[in-house]
Amino acid sequence: MENLNRDLIDFIDASVSPYHTVYQIKMRLIEDGYKELKESDSWYLEKSEGYFVTRDDSSVIAFRVPENEFDGFQIAASHSDSPAFKLKPAFELSESPYLRVNAEKYGGLVLSSWLDRVLGVAGRIIVKEGKDLKTKLVNLERDIALIPSVAPHLMQGETKLNPAVDMVALMGEKESASRLLSLIAESVGTDRENIISHDLYLVNRDKGRMWGVNSEFVSAPRLDDLQCVYSSLVGFLLSSEEVNMPILAVFDSEEVGSTSLQGANSDFLTTTLERIADALDISSSDYKRLLSSSFFISADNAHTVHPNHPELTDSLNKAYLNSGIVIKHNAQMRYITDARGEAIVKGLCRISDVPYTDYTNRSDIQGGSTLGHIAISKVSILGADIGLPELSMHSAFETIGKRDTEYATRFFEAYFSAYIKIKDNVFSIE
Repeated sequence: MENLNRDLIDFIDASVSPYHTVYQIKMRLIEDGYKELKESDSWYLEKSEGYFVTRDDSSVIAFRVPENEFDGFQIAASHSDSPAFKLKPAFELSESPYLRVNAEKYGGLVLSSWLDRVLGVAGRIIVKEGKDLKTKLVNLERDIALIPSVAPHLMQGETKLNPAVDMVALMGEKESASRLLSLIAESVGTDRENIISHDLYLVNRDKGRMWGVNSEFVSAPRLDDLQCVYSSLVGFLLSSEEVNMPILAVFDSEEVGSTSLQGANSDFLTTTLERIADALDISSSDYKRLLSSSFFISADNAHTVHPNHPELTDSLNKAYLNSGIVIKHNAQMRYITDARGEAIVKGLCRISDVPYTDYTNRSDIQGGSTLGHIAISKVSILGADIGLPELSMHSAFETIGKRDTEYATRFFEAYFSAYIKIKDNVFSIE
């Protein structure tokens, strides 16, 4: 368990942006023998082989082709992005003796959690090399910026933080103008003048750690949703002897509504499934039959009971840290779980000997949503929303239970190995 959580922390430390997350996934898939496919190429698939395809370097779909004919797809999807501050095209503010960062919110941040933390810069840049424009990953592994809080002596009562005023990061003195671009250029071996454009973020530089009297908790940046990304990836790679086709999907843009060319609201999943069917000579009619017998798990962390505010959760349907898989329910279908999906998830938990809890928001609190209902509106598949219990969701530094990563890994290994047989309203798990 300790080694698994240390590996999770290492994975998160390296996954400083969606581009780095997908790069980490790619490297682990390649190390395990998976072959990369390109959307711009023709696909030729062989039985008993594993493949993956990426889009925009920030979303990835991996799958294995079963040795024999299969009855459906077993998909697990999570997301690569987390709330952060994204640098604007012109990002240096130098109108005073200080040099500050011109950035805007990406996703629903807990603004106060970003104050007085040393921040780095990471993401990607587009570089001109001769006639070509090439993408380069950037991770300045050094302390670059900090958003200073205002001392209470200077405050006139409590004030709401304004992202355009209170959340502007300090990164140097005015004389340091253009130095950040030079550092970025040096990090990828080019000149500053060759940088054409960028997708760069301020990122929390705090390292993940285990803590508690018995080291029962883990805190780190970006646990939403990299804990689910990591657990589903490890479970996918550990699984074997599948009957249906196991598919691991990690989408970008969930924190901003999934409406991008690589998000769950795009055609990435639909196109990939259709191309798999085409490459395996599966007819259009048989492809639709496969969809009717498939299952989709949306994996995104869930709120746990806050130790100081237990009144904010439902009195019965609630989760605690280290309580295992959280099955999410919502009458407005912000989560996709229905009775059938719930039954399948609980069956998988029994097979993998993993505890679970049912979760709903308190009836007067709307709560969040996931990519699940968006994805299955593109490709209609029975599914369920699950997650792992988490404190301080959308904070710059979030907290989970140490045992939950092991529970999730066991669950996903069982899920990708199991034969979920769905025939109309009758189903079984083998």
